[in-house]
Amino acid sequence: MVVTLRVVGEVRRGPAAIEFMEISGGRLIIVCGLPGSGKTTYAKQLEAKFPAVRFCPDEWMDALSLDLWDEARRQKIENLQWEFAQQLLAHRQTVIIEWGTWARSERDALRLRARELGAAVELRYISASVDVLLDRIERRRMENPSVSREQLLEWADVFQAPTPDESALFDNAATLELPTMGTRSKARTT
Repeated sequence: MVVTLRVVGEVRRGPAAIEFMEISGGRLIIVCGLPGSGKTTYAKQLEAKFPAVRFCPDEWMDALSLDLWDEARRQKIENLQWEFAQQLLAHRQTVIIEWGTWARSERDALRLRARELGAAVELRYISASVDVLLDRIERRRMENPSVSREQLLEWADVFQAPTPDESALFDNAATLELPTMGTRSKARTT
């Protein structure tokens, strides 16, 4: 499945901003957004485009037959994934993190540590309306119990979308938007 996203905002800085240019250090790409926004599908597209290692806690939890709602275990898996990711970044590899990273403080911590390791850091924020998110979640039928509209609204209130000031801290940052239901949109650069 290919996710068609529309680029609605983009910040590029320095040599790490050129996707096809060889980079001297590793590269961390953070894909953030709410459940159902298409993070995993998009991250898989990036993984195929670059030689990269992708970390998705949902996949690990599913492979281990763990409850996706078990936040304590999810945190342990994300911690383990970050340990591996740091090793890969230190070896100049490209790493894709798709944890959702709802809080700016999470994204800041990842960005600062990756920079300490000499890596370029990129941010991809995938935005979508609650209606689109709910439709996608219902179609994929991954969550048990399923996610309600009320939960999505609560999560949307808690989610800290990247601001232009935050985006400027990354070597490359883009805000991508899922098209509204019933429409198709091609990705474009602004």
